[in-house]
Amino acid sequence: MAAGYLDILRARHAARLLAGTLVGRLPNGTAPIAIVLFTRAEGGGYTLAGALAAAYGLATAVGQPLLGRAVDLYGQPRVQLPAAVVSALGMVLLAVCGLGVLPLAYAAVIVAGLFTPPLEGGLRALWPSVLGREDRVHRAYAMDAVAQEVMFTLGPLLVTLLVALWSPAAALLVINALGVLGALWVVLSEPSRAWRSAPREAHWLGALRSPGLLALLGAFFFVGLALGSITVAGVAYADDHGRESVYGWLMAALGLGALIGGAAYGARQWAGAPERRLRGIVALLALGYLPLTLTPGVVAMTALAALAGVFLAPAIACSFIVVDRHAPRGTVTEAFSWLVTTFGVGAAAGTAVAGPAVELGGTAQGFAVAGAGGVAALLVLLATGKALAAPVRTPEVVIGPENDRNGAAEPGFSSGHKA
Repeated sequence: MAAGYLDILRARHAARLLAGTLVGRLPNGTAPIAIVLFTRAEGGGYTLAGALAAAYGLATAVGQPLLGRAVDLYGQPRVQLPAAVVSALGMVLLAVCGLGVLPLAYAAVIVAGLFTPPLEGGLRALWPSVLGREDRVHRAYAMDAVAQEVMFTLGPLLVTLLVALWSPAAALLVINALGVLGALWVVLSEPSRAWRSAPREAHWLGALRSPGLLALLGAFFFVGLALGSITVAGVAYADDHGRESVYGWLMAALGLGALIGGAAYGARQWAGAPERRLRGIVALLALGYLPLTLTPGVVAMTALAALAGVFLAPAIACSFIVVDRHAPRGTVTEAFSWLVTTFGVGAAAGTAVAGPAVELGGTAQGFAVAGAGGVAALLVLLATGKALAAPVRTPEVVIGPENDRNGAAEPGFSSGHKA
């Protein structure tokens, strides 16, 4: 299992790009947790915490495809680093001003979300020029999903540690400072500076003119909704048990389960259409969310959270391949950014719905939102089978010399880059 991942990491620039992207995405990956804990520490209720986290998520959802399209048009360094700095300044404003003036607090999280740099989509656009072979890129997608789960495992623990040692405001400041450093590390790399998008057909819809991509986005809205609801329901569960640290352990267990599942998924080559495989994985993902509504004791609940996470990373990794098959030429960063966007909108909806659900029906109802989200994602994939069965393109673009300085590319593999 490890040999395939080590082969990828030994490729020139690969480890730097992966590590830089993960650190750069740390603010985005931990923002819902940090905002909820900050709001609670400032005396706000679950509804306000969910609303602020939802505002951040919705702003991120708006900003990601716009910034992704800008990256496709103007390159990575000219977009990613300025966006990271402005996003961090938004969170600094929240940490300094607090909740005394609510419109200012909302403005701060909206700015932070709107300018969140599309590092995730940018990394997936870079993998072909760094790795070349299609099988290596597909494994890198799985490794990418696994590495994200490392971040989602350690991120909550880091936030709770910073809160315990200093304060929720300090946690916001430290996490966002790290995010800027990560973005800087990525955009100064040779592949990021050299990358250019493939020529694109002028169309106001951009990547969204692909029916298959729209179907995938619809499904992942509900996957995001499930995860967003768990963010709020997990805090309520920790409050029920009188220990704030329980929340960090639940989120870490969820990430650990996804890490294990993603590592196993990426360790083998899969035959057959990825669209069909994705339906099976999402079915298992939905099945894993449903037992969370039992809300047993802390040890059992932590185990259930780990089980619920097992199929998350495989679902994400498989979705990357589906995006690559359905994204129109020249829209690769935008298409991946739309996936992030839809996920963010779903997560925002999940936090907004789970807050009132907890206050009206208790913690179990908050987790019930997650189960419903998983089932809805599966139903969308089943209902849109025809659209997903017809990819817009198959990988066949040869990488040009300015993006393939390692000479790694094989003819016949699509990179989404200039030929």
